[in-house]
Amino acid sequence: MNKKEIIGRVRKALDKLLRMDTQLIDLDVNERSISHKLAEYLQKEFNEYNVDCEYNRHLNLIKRIKIPSGDVYGDDTEAKTIFPDIIIHKRNSDENNLLVIEIKKSNNSINREFDKTKLKLLTKANGDYRYTLGLFIEFNMNKKHPDFKCFEDGEEITDTN
Repeated sequence: MNKKEIIGRVRKALDKLLRMDTQLIDLDVNERSISHKLAEYLQKEFNEYNVDCEYNRHLNLIKRIKIPSGDVYGDDTEAKTIFPDIIIHKRNSDENNLLVIEIKKSNNSINREFDKTKLKLLTKANGDYRYTLGLFIEFNMNKKHPDFKCFEDGEEITDTN
């Protein structure tokens, strides 16, 4: 499945979420509630895959990434357990990690850089997890239509075609 098709299916699921469950945005519910409902719509778009929320396994191991510890860079890294908001994959397979998604609401004050770093590390072609794409979706609580950034092979990309 190519990048254009993946993003097209995600957009369809987002459109359905905003059409059918706009109250989630209007009521300013927890991001997990939005993630869960989006995952339900994504499952319909990606019925040949498993769509899971906060799935923290890689095969039978706990999913971890190594990130720089504090302000120190280079070899001084720390392995952190991660729970991506939504992943689209084939469970217990190392070959079918299709998409990893991190979600934030625009009124969430938590720094977005950690989520973006996770997406870069999870999409590296030579990394441990090798997701085809990563998406950072930010739900703007004022305009309702989410913005998203796309990650491929460890880098943020602007071309989503």
